[in-house]
Amino acid sequence: MPRKIRQLVADLEQAGFVVVPGGIRGHGNKDTELALIILFRRHGITGWRRQQVLAVRSSRREEAQTRNRKSEIRNRKPTTASTLRAFKVRPDFVFPKQRVAVFVDGCFWHACPKHSTKPRNNAAFWAKKLAANQARDRRVNRTLRQNGWRVIRIWEHDLAPRHPARLLARLSRLFTPGAKRGEPPA
Repeated sequence: MPRKIRQLVADLEQAGFVVVPGGIRGHGNKDTELALIILFRRHGITGWRRQQVLAVRSSRREEAQTRNRKSEIRNRKPTTASTLRAFKVRPDFVFPKQRVAVFVDGCFWHACPKHSTKPRNNAAFWAKKLAANQARDRRVNRTLRQNGWRVIRIWEHDLAPRHPARLLARLSRLFTPGAKRGEPPA
């Protein structure tokens, strides 16, 4: 392995990435999660769990629909208990009593409409990758809401210390007794 690549791998590992043969995997969004933890603690928001796995039910028909739209139209069948399967989701924060799942999305990886940049190198790969991330986010939101969870997605730039009141207002709407389950936040 050339020296430059060894140095790059060492730098990435030091920054918290896991370098595996054939790719690089992020090791969580620790900075943004920590910023949200500080916000929760500073404003007395309790009852949350971090990185808790939720096992929810997802229809195989829905999975086929996301993979192959044409075959779904041809083979339309009603959803039954036998066509449901367990689907694991790991939100960044979970409020189990209120059934609220909170995701903190990075502006690049989830294609933020305000701050996302499009890489010039290997543009086709990145366009496909970011579109797949967005499709997965929509599928996770839909599946959680169908299972009675309220979902909030917070952009990385929303955690800036300039405007915590706006984010706190979004969070407080989820915890009000009159909020309906499965209803998206405004």
